[in-house]
Amino acid sequence: MKVIDGGKVAALKATAAAALRLRTHANLHDDLSDPVQRVVIALEPGTYVRPHRHNEGVWELFALLDGALAVLVFDVDGIVRERVELRPGGNRLVQLPPDTWHSLVALESGTLALEVKPGPYVPSTDKNFAAWAPAEGEAGAAGMVRWYEGAAVGAGPPARRPSG
Repeated sequence: MKVIDGGKVAALKATAAAALRLRTHANLHDDLSDPVQRVVIALEPGTYVRPHRHNEGVWELFALLDGALAVLVFDVDGIVRERVELRPGGNRLVQLPPDTWHSLVALESGTLALEVKPGPYVPSTDKNFAAWAPAEGEAGAAGMVRWYEGAAVGAGPPARRPSG
């Protein structure tokens, strides 16, 4: 049996807060080849999750465990088509259909979520990143996070500066 107790939660939150990427995770599945991937993710405000979609047939579920986060769904050009905030006392779970451009943003410090999706997980082919959004670490990534925090349905992404 795998248990995520208060000590593990505190450790995940502390690790995320101290991490350069402002997030960390704990796998609940035993192996990347597992047919169901289950991951507890700790996120801090300011972490950048580049918009992406998963390979054909891969849905994804996020359940809020603590804190608050927004799940954003985009069209192919980066226009926000849906925004769902997960908060205690409100929405607690969202399942994204396959082939959906999406990202998420932590709205409170100490945010913790459970992610579930079909496996196996193959890092090199797991997702396709949106061309209209900067890569992690590129100029503009922090601006994207600020935009995510308040982006409303119908809003387009900040203008992207050419890299190089």
